[in-house]
Amino acid sequence: MLRLTNIKKTFNPGTVNEKVAINGISLTVENGEFATIIGSNGAGKSTLFNCIAGSFYVDEGSIELEDRDITFVPDYMRATEIGRLFQDPMRGTAPNMTIEENLALAYLRASKRGQRSPFSRISAAERKLFRERLALLGMGLEDRMKQPVGLLSGGQRQALTLLMAATLVPPKILLLDEHTAALDPATAEKVLNLTRKVVEENNLACLMITHNMHSALELGNRTLMMDSGKIVLDIKGKERDGLTVDGLLERFSVGAGKELDNDRILFSK
Repeated sequence: MLRLTNIKKTFNPGTVNEKVAINGISLTVENGEFATIIGSNGAGKSTLFNCIAGSFYVDEGSIELEDRDITFVPDYMRATEIGRLFQDPMRGTAPNMTIEENLALAYLRASKRGQRSPFSRISAAERKLFRERLALLGMGLEDRMKQPVGLLSGGQRQALTLLMAATLVPPKILLLDEHTAALDPATAEKVLNLTRKVVEENNLACLMITHNMHSALELGNRTLMMDSGKIVLDIKGKERDGLTVDGLLERFSVGAGKELDNDRILFSK
């Protein structure tokens, strides 16, 4: 589904502020693979997502989606096939537009139904679809479709964004950048359960950044660890089954050649 081949990205090259953010990453993610990604701040996790989503182009290497080279495809064109959620619940939705208008914008943009404008009038059938999908969230949002999104809580907005990015028109791949980090524990657990359900039901290829060691092993079917712009650990299947947090840390120290020193990650043990 997604293939990265020796991609590299350096910021401010040739200056005193030069920073090698991605240093020769090669990665293949198949349909149905749900990979969690963990690593210290500055390891290159969000930069990797920006490369995949097209927020900026890589300096070297290639990015393929379904065997199509998208290395230099603009981000707005990739957005029809790549869903993304951010850590900040305020991103991903338009607060002054209603819930219905946000859903319509996401649906018409991604569906390409007859190449309709994303500002086209939605039909009664589409409005019915929105209500049905909102009802699945169990938050009562189906009865608030005419209310501005800005009135929703952070958890409600993040759940709505997940709905917009992954279920109305399922993407080729879903990128989750610590999408529950800003939520309270109960709401975060609800959004994570919804995430698991969405990925499984749509057989999505999914990459999820997390700082929680337990989530990195409990969610999905593959775990990646990054350090200094490289993937230093990639485990799945029997190798991952039964692996403890301490075991994961040991594997990281072997792959990276040093101990993990991020307090936020270590406190999640």
